[in-house]
Amino acid sequence: MRSRQAARDSAKRRRAASTTAYAAATPMAGAPRTTISRIASATSAHSVQRRLADVSGSSRWSRSSSAPSRQAIALTGDSAASLKVPPGPLRADWKRPCVPISSRDAGCASAPASKSRHRNRHRMQPVDTLLEGRWVIPVEPEGVVLEHHSVVIDGGRIRSILPHAEARSGYAASHTVELREHVLLPGLVNAHTHAGMTLMRGMADDLPLVRWLEEHIWPVEGRWVGDEFVRDGTMLAVAEMLRGGTTCFSDMYFYPGDAGRTAAAAGMRCVVGMIVLDFPTVWAGGADEYLARATEVHDEFRSHPLVDTAFAPHAPYTVSDGPLERVRVLADELDVPVHIHLHETRGEVESAVAAQGVRPFARLDALELVSPRLMAVHMTELAQEEIERLAECGAHVVHCPESNLKLASGFCPVAKLAAAGVNVALGTDGAASNNDLDMIQEMRTASLVAKAVAHDATAVPAHRAIAMATIAGARALGKDETIGSLVPGKAADLIAIDLGAIESQPVYDAASQVAFSASRSQVSDVWVAGRRLLRDRALLTVDEDRVLARARHWRTRIGGESR
Repeated sequence: MRSRQAARDSAKRRRAASTTAYAAATPMAGAPRTTISRIASATSAHSVQRRLADVSGSSRWSRSSSAPSRQAIALTGDSAASLKVPPGPLRADWKRPCVPISSRDAGCASAPASKSRHRNRHRMQPVDTLLEGRWVIPVEPEGVVLEHHSVVIDGGRIRSILPHAEARSGYAASHTVELREHVLLPGLVNAHTHAGMTLMRGMADDLPLVRWLEEHIWPVEGRWVGDEFVRDGTMLAVAEMLRGGTTCFSDMYFYPGDAGRTAAAAGMRCVVGMIVLDFPTVWAGGADEYLARATEVHDEFRSHPLVDTAFAPHAPYTVSDGPLERVRVLADELDVPVHIHLHETRGEVESAVAAQGVRPFARLDALELVSPRLMAVHMTELAQEEIERLAECGAHVVHCPESNLKLASGFCPVAKLAAAGVNVALGTDGAASNNDLDMIQEMRTASLVAKAVAHDATAVPAHRAIAMATIAGARALGKDETIGSLVPGKAADLIAIDLGAIESQPVYDAASQVAFSASRSQVSDVWVAGRRLLRDRALLTVDEDRVLARARHWRTRIGGESR
């Protein structure tokens, strides 16, 4: 009798010690619940303390070391795990499955399996979608590839990222998508394009910028561009970009309201540029009207869940100081970016110096436009002091390598900009000068050109190229708290790329395949704010037949007259 009582007392003491240890290591009420790696039997205070020692309660991804081979990754949200990377190259297959633990479990982890399963069913949390990827590239922190992980989506946002087994045991999803040979990564951000101009694809090739604009593009725009043209061109662009993995684009074109409404109808994110020019066009007659129409567009999309706005003065050679000063004031008041072509060619810079005695960048700096709001597109001609000034002011550069190559505009010094700490995003430019809106190909080209220009094979490695196409674009647009990386709490904008095809095998490094060998035809699925827009290459929110019919309609109208 006394021995049984002694055993019961001993068990009580062990349970009390375990519960005390758990309580000491768990965040206060209201903080995210934590998880720990592979808890089999927490039967002692020492065991619980040891397993909880590295758990982080942070609500964001965190990095404990700048070296990519020694990182502590916190996958958090409702469920969190802090995983220490062992010495050596960064891999994902060392990770152990993480299971939730509660104060009740701490003292009774050895409960019968049937009772444990019964409790697990009651603890499973209902969510909208569970995506089970072969690999996950979260982008933040950079350099990480997770293997056999799931992305949990609820209410349009990322709820958690965790191993498959833990996701299946912890969440009851309305929809589960198994992506056995796919890599999941953030939706791509095309930081500079002219969506409506997609209807001009292939219209004028093999020409330098000035002749291309003055002899071909501007005359066609003057004759044909209107709200219908922009709607049809934007829908063609949206369809192309979604099928290529782009989930957000920054546009610079006429009729921005029509472009924004068209993108939103398809469920896609965009930042529409509020055009400003000195000369009259189909959109406005002068600076006053451009700015008046800009504020109308901004008011329309002020609280829109998918569409944002930016001022888009075309370039220093088409917009004079007065309108630029007003743009700066209004951008500050409305808290929006300023999106402008800048230092696109050597000829642009030399002409400005000859006419005004100052380089275009210095002119914008004097007008106080060089700031964290500035999205400077192209920047192929940069002096070292200009690079340092960009970094000092926190301005952003949008690199469009394929358009620059096709128009022979020059080379953006990406490696120097990155070394100085300047955020460099990627854009395709318009389909009239590229001639596609393929951000996956743009990643590859950006990396290869950067290596050649810098004479450095380490310039813009795979993970950096992916970051340029995702989180860097989100930062330039001021949307990095919402999109650009797979982090619990951010919008569920993500894509799946199938790496199971012959052209992508074997896979040693999923990031390398994405940056250097994958094509946009391997993008199988796309989600924006948790809504599936592409399933197995089929568009779900765009009428493909109508898009093609309208493209043929405009080819007949424009092509027939030009002949």
